[in-house]
Amino acid sequence: MSIKEIIKQTEGRRLEFKETLPENTDLANTIIAFANDAGGELYIGIRNNPREIVGLPEDELVKIEEHISNIIFDRCYPVILPDITFLTEEDKYIIRVTVYRGSALPYYRKDKGKLKGTYIRVGSSNRLADEEIIAELERRKRNISFDSELVMDKPARELNIENFKQEYQDKTGEALNTQALRKLELIKEVNGTEYPTNALVLFSDDELRRSLFPFVKVECARFKGVTSEEFIDQKSILTNIATQAEEAYNFVLRHINKGAVVEGVYTVSRWEYPVKAIRETIRNAVVHRDLSLSGKDIKVAIYDDMVEITSPGLLPPSIDYAAVESRQSDARNKVIAPVFKRMGIIDQWGNGLKLIADELKEYPQIEFRWKETGLSFQVQFVKLDYATQQELQQELGQELGQELGQELGQELGQELHSPTMYSEILRKVMELPLSRKEIAEAFGKKQISGYLNRTLSKLVEDKLIEHTIPENKSHPDQKFRITKRGIIFLELLKK
Repeated sequence: MSIKEIIKQTEGRRLEFKETLPENTDLANTIIAFANDAGGELYIGIRNNPREIVGLPEDELVKIEEHISNIIFDRCYPVILPDITFLTEEDKYIIRVTVYRGSALPYYRKDKGKLKGTYIRVGSSNRLADEEIIAELERRKRNISFDSELVMDKPARELNIENFKQEYQDKTGEALNTQALRKLELIKEVNGTEYPTNALVLFSDDELRRSLFPFVKVECARFKGVTSEEFIDQKSILTNIATQAEEAYNFVLRHINKGAVVEGVYTVSRWEYPVKAIRETIRNAVVHRDLSLSGKDIKVAIYDDMVEITSPGLLPPSIDYAAVESRQSDARNKVIAPVFKRMGIIDQWGNGLKLIADELKEYPQIEFRWKETGLSFQVQFVKLDYATQQELQQELGQELGQELGQELGQELGQELHSPTMYSEILRKVMELPLSRKEIAEAFGKKQISGYLNRTLSKLVEDKLIEHTIPENKSHPDQKFRITKRGIIFLELLKK
């Protein structure tokens, strides 16, 4: 990537710009934070705000390079070996410091020590790591995961896992006996006694799970409008982790719409959001959440204009959501993830992001957004046409309001109290187009009545339904389908 392309990017987890050489401590903190995470690049000689190449004096480049090397050697521990290179752009000189993802974690300031001098990268800033994060860095160094650690509070035989055993057998056809628990690393033996790992406690319905991991839950909410000021509905999912994803997914389905869309000459029924992609995102949130961050739960929020899923923990350093169509895999929870895969809750490694990308192609009106916010990872499915829909609803509402008491008054005035054939026809053609005869039969009538014909004509006149073969209205295969205006009309009635 050229310098001109790089300077168009925003500062973030792996990128930082400095107009001049930073203070010694600031430079050391940045280098340490990069090494403790996914690595990164520091460009010196580029102003961040406003973004501009200002350059460094040519005769001072070697001196600055030596100073950077000395700061890193004197202040950082364990040893960090960055690449320091000189770049030229627009006859101006820039120094690039490339720091690679470290393997001797955690890295920290020599003068502060591990507990007070370990820094991590959060967004575009360096944050002092607490003991939980330092412990996670040390686990990463040993290539073990939090869910694989033992819980010595009670032997595995005393843990209540009956529901999990049954669910595991239902989904895999295999009994979850002691041998299987060992093979899946859900239990480990210590001095002749088998103890559960954190993973098995999380799969259990034992009181121990509720006392050790009260924060491992999913908070679901449907908000009114586009802000979180007012709830319409909310649910706390406190079950074991094997069932959390499906419960959260079902909550989403209860609060999003399934309507009719026109594809060519056909009207088909589908959800307003890519539900397979949402389901996969929720599953990923449950499977890959950072369990070492106590006090942080998963949040599923539904607004009028988007569905938002937030999971504790930043992306693993090896995963790049910008390359969403590529098959990428890095299981943070090395015991839980294989169990979920065996139970069929998650697909083959690396397929999740591609599944999301593939379904999004069928929903051009939905934008897929992701960001790391604080120590959490957030995914949003955003309606691009929400503002347009709101304008159309407002326009239609004004039109209907003007007509109430006049031509549409007789038909619409009753809809708030009890549905008439006017709205019932709309609901019947919502799923798929119907002929006059099929509509009559749907009302339990053997013949097409004059009232039905008049209502159909009125709906066509009001542009709430339309003919599937408009060029020949008497065609024997003629049917009626709902229009976008009709769909919005039904939404207005709901509201």
